[in-house]
Amino acid sequence: MNERHAGSPGLVKEVTSLANPLVKDIKALAQKKFRDQQNAFMAEGLKLVIDALDLGWSIKTLVFAKAGLGNPAIEKVAARTVAAGGTVLEVSEKVLVAITRRDNPQMVVGVFSQRFLPLKDIRADNGDVWVALDRVRDPGNLGTVIRTIDAVGAKGVILIGETTDPFSVETVRATMGSIFAVPVVKASQEAFLAWRGGFSGLVGGTHLKGAVDYRSIDYSRGPVLLMMGNEQQGLPDNLAASCDRLLRIPQAGRADSLNLAVATGIMLFEIRRTALKLEPVADL
Repeated sequence: MNERHAGSPGLVKEVTSLANPLVKDIKALAQKKFRDQQNAFMAEGLKLVIDALDLGWSIKTLVFAKAGLGNPAIEKVAARTVAAGGTVLEVSEKVLVAITRRDNPQMVVGVFSQRFLPLKDIRADNGDVWVALDRVRDPGNLGTVIRTIDAVGAKGVILIGETTDPFSVETVRATMGSIFAVPVVKASQEAFLAWRGGFSGLVGGTHLKGAVDYRSIDYSRGPVLLMMGNEQQGLPDNLAASCDRLLRIPQAGRADSLNLAVATGIMLFEIRRTALKLEPVADL
């Protein structure tokens, strides 16, 4: 491993060996126990890294491919990383492939500190929308829900019980960068139900036994908490009982249920309908 000033402001460490301890630590982030031990996670792509830095996330390590040398945007990110006290690694393609576990990896990878919002710090004002997910298991579903929360301008997600890791590589990829914009809360079922008792707005949950068409509700008065159940089992009885309304999405075909992320997206766009306005299309 060589240390040098490689055209970019700040010290760059050149790494070509898969046996390098820094590389081993980053590769280990593929496993949850190491992510938790290091309180870290990995995000791929120059735009994602820039967005994360712009949003105030703490970067531990920036990894970039040798082919990125001389790229002004990468050099600027490297300088920001060094200024923030992080490490910058210039690596071979072989190392980048090993870190990302992809044959055609992004040219830039960032390692960031994990961040959770405490449940007690949620402040739900008029117009705010929060999503609570019970025991979500699929990282693709969770990542897509986080991305959709970001897209509609909802406030954040509360993960109830044993869920898939929001900072796994698969979940972060599925968020397409929205993991940096959407606050994530973790809570036990007991803590969540105690907090829900003090929630002043409408609490609605989708349920196969729901008697209310989701389109018939006025979501514009006060904050809204949307509760969505586990992929296989839906909402358990005690969470369903805590809802003000049990809602249902009508279906006309043979399928009797929807994918969790799709159902959450349908609900969120309806809840946020009045806040989402199309911009006028300019005449060509």
